[in-house]
Amino acid sequence: MARPEGNNKKREEREESEFNERLVAVNRVAKVVKGGRRFGFAALVVVGDGRGRIGYAHAKAKEVPDAIKKATEQAKRSMLRVALREGRTIHHDVIGRYGAGYVQLRSAPPGTGIIAGGPLRAVFEALGIQDIVAKAIGSNNPYNMVNAAFEAFKIMESPRTVASRRGKKVSDIVSNRDVALKGKTAATAAEVPAETAEE
Repeated sequence: MARPEGNNKKREEREESEFNERLVAVNRVAKVVKGGRRFGFAALVVVGDGRGRIGYAHAKAKEVPDAIKKATEQAKRSMLRVALREGRTIHHDVIGRYGAGYVQLRSAPPGTGIIAGGPLRAVFEALGIQDIVAKAIGSNNPYNMVNAAFEAFKIMESPRTVASRRGKKVSDIVSNRDVALKGKTAATAAEVPAETAEE
């Protein structure tokens, strides 16, 4: 028995509203054929649910809307789960590399906001991150930057996965991290007056 079309349309609308779609880059591309050149468009799209799931893809088509639609569908099929700390930032600092792209991601306290530019901002907004500091070093190509960010997400670990691997409690891992952060903050604060005195 065939399903009524109305239910399918409602389900598609619900799925579309569930995801945040961000267009990162659009390029005009050309294919050389016997009669000359055929022009088309390539779109790089990032898709996320705002709660820790994210995917990206790029696709080509004759027109920009078709390229965006194809890329969005591909991105939804290859989504990645990223563990977020308190649902607003990443658990630890991490570096991602892809080709000539090199991206540093640092966790940040509440109220920091998204300190990142261009393609990285689109990635974090789609993912649902509210506080993060990011710096892209090397290539500023959007494709390399997005790929490098995803490589960083893949090597990131939550306290739960670290605890299960080491056979410890999550509270032990978190307490050790907090002690290390306090020590780093105290060391930074001690360095600042020393530098001031030298001047």
